[in-house]
Amino acid sequence: MNPENKVHLKVLMLDASSGFYRLERYRVGDFFGPVDLGIHLAYKHNSLTFGGGLLAGSVFPGSNRLIFCGISPCWHGIYVSSMGGAALVFDNLGINMVSILGKALRPSMLYLNRIHGEEIEVELVEVVPEKLWESGRLGVYGEMEAAMAIFSERYETDPRVLAVGPAALYTDFGAIASAPIRKGILTPVDTWAGRGGFGTKLLQEHGIVGIIYGGTHIDEDVAERSVVDRWFEDKYHQRMAAKDLDATTKYRYDPKFNTGGTFGVNYASMDTNILAFNYRSIYWSEADRRELHRRFILEHYLKQFNEETIQTKQQKTCGEPCAAVCKKLNGIYKKDYEPYQAMGPLCGVFDHRAAERLNHRADTLGFDAISVGGVLAWLMDCIDEGLIEPEALGVDRKPRWDMQGFDVIEDSSYNAELGMALLDEMVRPEGRIPLQFGARKFARAQTRKRGRRVMDLFVHNAFARQGWMVPNQYWTPGVLAPMAISGKYYMVYGREFIEPRELGRRNARRMIQELMLDNLGLCRFHRGWSEELMPEIIEKIFGLKERFLEAVRLTASRITSRNAAVFWESERNIDIVHAFLKDKKEIDHIDDPELDRWLDRFEKEKHSAAFDFWYEMHKGAHEVLRDFPA
Repeated sequence: MNPENKVHLKVLMLDASSGFYRLERYRVGDFFGPVDLGIHLAYKHNSLTFGGGLLAGSVFPGSNRLIFCGISPCWHGIYVSSMGGAALVFDNLGINMVSILGKALRPSMLYLNRIHGEEIEVELVEVVPEKLWESGRLGVYGEMEAAMAIFSERYETDPRVLAVGPAALYTDFGAIASAPIRKGILTPVDTWAGRGGFGTKLLQEHGIVGIIYGGTHIDEDVAERSVVDRWFEDKYHQRMAAKDLDATTKYRYDPKFNTGGTFGVNYASMDTNILAFNYRSIYWSEADRRELHRRFILEHYLKQFNEETIQTKQQKTCGEPCAAVCKKLNGIYKKDYEPYQAMGPLCGVFDHRAAERLNHRADTLGFDAISVGGVLAWLMDCIDEGLIEPEALGVDRKPRWDMQGFDVIEDSSYNAELGMALLDEMVRPEGRIPLQFGARKFARAQTRKRGRRVMDLFVHNAFARQGWMVPNQYWTPGVLAPMAISGKYYMVYGREFIEPRELGRRNARRMIQELMLDNLGLCRFHRGWSEELMPEIIEKIFGLKERFLEAVRLTASRITSRNAAVFWESERNIDIVHAFLKDKKEIDHIDDPELDRWLDRFEKEKHSAAFDFWYEMHKGAHEVLRDFPA
C-alpha cells in the first residue's frame, strides 16, 4: 500500500469566537500526527489541538491516547500532554484531530457527534461554569455528569467528556480530566491531560469549559490482527498479545516486588531514594532515609496499597482494551505514583486515607496533580521555616513535619487538611494565593517581601520569563535538565550516574523516542516493543518509514530551537543534584573519575559547578537535536 497521495489527517478547525468550523486535510507524509501537525497549527493560530494518532481504533494495544498540543500557559513554550484511552471514542468521529482557535464570547460546552456516515454535528452551548462545578460530585466530576445529563440522549453509544475545573479559571496550570463512560454511567477511572495547563488554555484562551464527543462512524482498520501477529512473530517470536503482556509487567503485577503499577513498583524499589517534606530528605543520612522508607512506606503506605488494591485486584484500564490494567483503584480513588508522591510524602502525608482526601480535592478542582503537589510542599516548607505566616496564605496552622514522634496516621491527616485549605485558597476569587500568572511569579513576589530563601525552597524548572514546571518525582538530575519540554519523560530519569554532557545527549534521544510515541498516540507503557517496532509498522502500512523517522527528528529539533530554559533559580534544585552525586559515591560506591571530578567541583564551589553541570546537559541535548547534525 502506498497511501502517500490517498491518506490524509482530517482536522476539524473550529473558530470558537463564531462557532464556524471547517474540515482541513493534511497529507500523511507532510505530517504524521497530533504533535507535528499540532505544533504547526499552534504556531500559526495559537490553537489548542487534540486528537488521536494514525493507529487509533486499531488492534495495536495502547494506541488510543488522546494527544493535546499547543503553547502552554504555564510552561510558556510548546507543550504536549496526553490522556489514556480517550482517543478510542474520539475515533468514532471519523476525524484525526480538532484544532480550536479564537475564544467563545461566553463560557461554553463543545458538543461533537457523528451518527454513521452523516456530517459531524458541532455545537457550542453556553453554560455557567460555577453551576457545573457545584453540581453532583462537584468540580470536574460534576461537570462530566452535567454534560452527560444535557447531551447523552443525542448519542447512540457511550460518549466521552473532557472537563476542566476551577483551577483552569484561577491558575495557569489547570488540567483536563476525563473518565470512561459505561452504559451511561461515569466510571471512577479518571484519566488526565495534566501537565502543561491545557485546562487553563481551553477555558481562559478559548472560552470552552468542556467537550463531549462520540459517534458511530467506523473506519476501515489499518491492519488485520492476523497480519499484525505475523509481524510480531517475525520480530519477537511471539504474537502481539504475548509480547505486550511481557512488556507491561510492571504496570500490571511484578512478581519480583509482589506489587504492581507505578505506585507499587516505584515505592517497593525506592529504598533510600525517597523524596519527602519538600525534598528535605535529600539532606538526611542514608540510615535516616532507609528508616523513613521502612516505617512509613514499606510498613504503612505501600502496605495499605498492596492490601487494599493489589490483593483485591482493583485494577482497570484507561478505557481501551489493554493487558497493562495500569489503573489501580481503591473504590473511587485511583492510585498513581506521581500524584500520590507529590501530594503524599512530598507534603508529609504517608497514609492513604489522608492522601486520598488531598488528591481527590486537587482532582475535583482540576489541578495538574504533580505541579500542585510541588507547590503545596513548597508553601508548607515556607510556613514551617517561618518564612511565611500561615495567615498570609489564608490558613491557620503550620505543618507537622518533625520526624521525632511523627504519627503516620494522625499527622498525615493533619498535613492533608492543611494541603486542602491551601488548595481552596488557590481557587477563591480573592484568595491569598493568586496563581493566575503561575507559581514562579508568585514566588518572586514573596521573595521580594520575605527574602531569597523563599525562592530557594521552590523546586521547579524555569522557562523564559514566567514559565515553570514542577519536575517529575524522581531523584535524578535528568528531571531537572534544561530541556525544551519539562515535566514529561522527554529525558532520562534512571538512577545511574551519567556525566552531564552525555546525559544531555541521552535526554535528547529519549525525547525523540517519546515524541514518536506521542505523535502516534501510543501509550509509553508499551514502549518495550513499540519504540523498536513502530517504524517498521509505519513502513508496512504507509510505506513511509524514513520520512516518518526524519519527521520525528525534525519535530524534536523544531521544539528545541525555541528552548528558553533558565538556569536553576532554586538552591534546592542545585542541592538535589549535589546530593545525588554524593549518593552515587558514598552509598552506591561508583568508581568513576568523572563522578569524582564533579563531586570535587561541587564541594569547592557549588554554584559554579551547578552552572557548568546545567550547561553541559544543555550542550549535549543541542548536539543531538540540531536541524543539521554534525
